[in-house]
Amino acid sequence: MYEDRIRRPALMNKLMSAEQAALLFKDGMTVGMSGFTRAGDAKALPAALVERARQGQPLQLSLLTGASLGNESDGMMANAGVVARRMPFQADAALRRKINSGEVMFIDQHLSETAEQLRSGDLKGIDIAVIEAVAITPEGAIVPTMSVGNSANFAQQAAKVIVEINLSAPLSLEGLHDIYVPQARPERGPIPLLTPWQRIGATAIAVDPERIAAIVITDSPDSPSNALPPDDETDAIARHVITFLEGEVQAGRMDASLRPLQAGIGTIANAVLHGLIDSPFRKMTMFSEVLQDSAIELLDSGQLTMASASSITLSAAMHKKFLDNIEQYRDRVVLRPQEISNHPEIVRRLGIIALNTALEFDIYGNVNSTHVGGTHMMNGIGGSGDFARNGQLSIFVSKSVAKDGAISSVVPFAAHVDHTEHDVDVVATEWGLADLRGLAPRERARLIIEHCAHPDYRPQLRAYFEEALLGGGQTPHVLEKALSWHARYQREGSMLVK
Repeated sequence: MYEDRIRRPALMNKLMSAEQAALLFKDGMTVGMSGFTRAGDAKALPAALVERARQGQPLQLSLLTGASLGNESDGMMANAGVVARRMPFQADAALRRKINSGEVMFIDQHLSETAEQLRSGDLKGIDIAVIEAVAITPEGAIVPTMSVGNSANFAQQAAKVIVEINLSAPLSLEGLHDIYVPQARPERGPIPLLTPWQRIGATAIAVDPERIAAIVITDSPDSPSNALPPDDETDAIARHVITFLEGEVQAGRMDASLRPLQAGIGTIANAVLHGLIDSPFRKMTMFSEVLQDSAIELLDSGQLTMASASSITLSAAMHKKFLDNIEQYRDRVVLRPQEISNHPEIVRRLGIIALNTALEFDIYGNVNSTHVGGTHMMNGIGGSGDFARNGQLSIFVSKSVAKDGAISSVVPFAAHVDHTEHDVDVVATEWGLADLRGLAPRERARLIIEHCAHPDYRPQLRAYFEEALLGGGQTPHVLEKALSWHARYQREGSMLVK
């Protein structure tokens, strides 16, 4: 039984229940779990750890993943007190509350950095890695499921490895992955990846079979994507971005295949990519961290020739379609470790067009991706910084207002800055797009106000900027009023002056 999944016979005696495997964890351990944006995450062990905690056993862990987990695992573990420390990304409302109350220590990281910091000893080593897999090869290597994330690094460094074999992940996924782990510094050579479609590694994660401490069988699909369908505003944003890219082609800075595309997670970025289906661009490629429904739709349309990422996160219907037709995607999709999909060296070499979402941006082009009101963590910076700083084009998109117009996404001064003006080339809302390249701060401000701000907020922004100019400076501000919009919202429930 399970011989097609566990192909090293000596490992058969490692089969056990999730409850038995959970007994391997001790209070204070550092744990690495597979999972990247709801895909390829461990399904059984989080629930078993929660049950241990509910029985009153002391169990607080430092939890590292690729990105967010699915199946409400982050929230369940947080509510049970299992998670004391979390990195590098999350997207769960319950965990978010624990982070913002100070009960969970959250370390928000660029997604390319976690594996590197573990390798160099800057972070505490992994005690146990929990990796979801399609199968284990005769050599003991682990075949991942719908994501790679940090799994390769976790599995290779952990003192013990627990493998969750997920029967809902078909064996046909095998061969989709390209597992390449950079050499240790300082002797590291260049990463030999020259095109998005190139394969430079193995199809499974090499691991010493002696360190596989447990194998747990599951049969649970990934959580479906929670991205919303396109709406009038996201369609408008997509049109602005497409028009801008058409201008880049007309100016001769790229051809109709553009440069490899990256798109962050979420509704707006997914909707903008969806808009490319009706665009004039052909033979496009992707080198991204996550493939959402729009990427599969672009592959189906023929406009996208191939897509490289670290994770595939799809709606339930698209997930089924992808798995049912895996053979037609096999040669056009590749999944890599996130330290490769997000690696600055490769992002700069390939000249990526980076498309990411902002919570807010200010009149000078500084972007807040993470903190509501400058203080409360939303999800995390994710991979946006890896691509924004190193890509050929860094585009940030946002709807111009939130909370039925009570919040402006274009503000005098971003309440928290994840991406400085130096890393932002283009900002866009449903009202328009501002190309900030080659512009000084004063020039940027006028362009952003007139092109991107909601009309209701433009008079306030103009007034702020004109007052700031009276004080002079390279980047004029009225310091006592710079964050007054956020303070007004906290006090009155709206940024808009009535």
